Amino acid sequence: MRSFAGRDILSLKGFERNEFEHLFQIADELEPIARERRNVDLLSEKTLVTAFYQPSTRTRLAHEAAMHRLGGHVTGFSDAKMTRAGDFYQESIKDTVHMLEYYGDVLVMRHFQQGAPHEAAKWASIPVINAGDGWGEHPTQVLTDLYTIQSEMGSVDGKTIVCIGDHRMRTMHSIGYALSQFDAEMVILSPEEMSPLPEFLAELDEMGTSYRIVEHIDQVIAEADVIYMEPVVQPDYTASRQEKQDEYGLTPANYQITREVMKKAKGDSIVLHSLPRMDELLPEVDQLKHARYWQEAYNGVVMRMALLASVLGVME
Repeated sequence: MRSFAGRDILSLKGFERNEFEHLFQIADELEPIARERRNVDLLSEKTLVTAFYQPSTRTRLAHEAAMHRLGGHVTGFSDAKMTRAGDFYQESIKDTVHMLEYYGDVLVMRHFQQGAPHEAAKWASIPVINAGDGWGEHPTQVLTDLYTIQSEMGSVDGKTIVCIGDHRMRTMHSIGYALSQFDAEMVILSPEEMSPLPEFLAELDEMGTSYRIVEHIDQVIAEADVIYMEPVVQPDYTASRQEKQDEYGLTPANYQITREVMKKAKGDSIVLHSLPRMDELLPEVDQLKHARYWQEAYNGVVMRMALLASVLGVME
């Protein structure tokens, strides 16, 4: 297995099965620190730099919380418009990264431009972690999701994972790539205008991901082990920020998870959603035994702890 020390985490396309398992094991070892709300000194001599060119709640704060739990330090920005990287000068990624690498030991970047973290990694002398790049990928979120499935259900293998929502989304790309390494099936359900692009499906074919496309939730809800959700009402992920308009679409019933829909589900199935949500996942589901999206958010801290400890070389 390749070492994680000093490694960029940009995509799940090249991840191997044993690398997923390795990170899951480290996450299990570090999880008691988060559960007991302790801070340790594992990364006391390290600093995390955050460069968020797009809004974020869970991804940014989970990385920061993970660093604090491990005793490290955090600096950076959560709004590029408040920096020279986003004002009149529009500083290049190359110049920004050449500066930021002197301020810390690992860089976490979210950007509206697909491939921006990859560009940053070309110029950075420190590891770069992709926290979401446009419509590209979101590797740390999907590592969190798979870890949640592993923790809640014992294994990712053997699971039917129904992925509902916009399949142009970065999370959908990352989970499609990741599932190539597991004996699991990806079931694709989306509005026609949000269906996966042909080139993405060609990649899944090449990588060996088992998938099928369905047209209605009723075709698959009874066999789903995991209902994996994203909104179908989406902002433009190629923009740095998009304010909500007064008028916006509502989620068609075929792409909603409700209490009534979950009556048709397997008793041990779970619902995941990276959040935030709109009307695709109703609050009435929160009280059902299937809901695991709050546990998923908690695991986001645990998995980022595992990633930071690994790329900074203190856990092997």
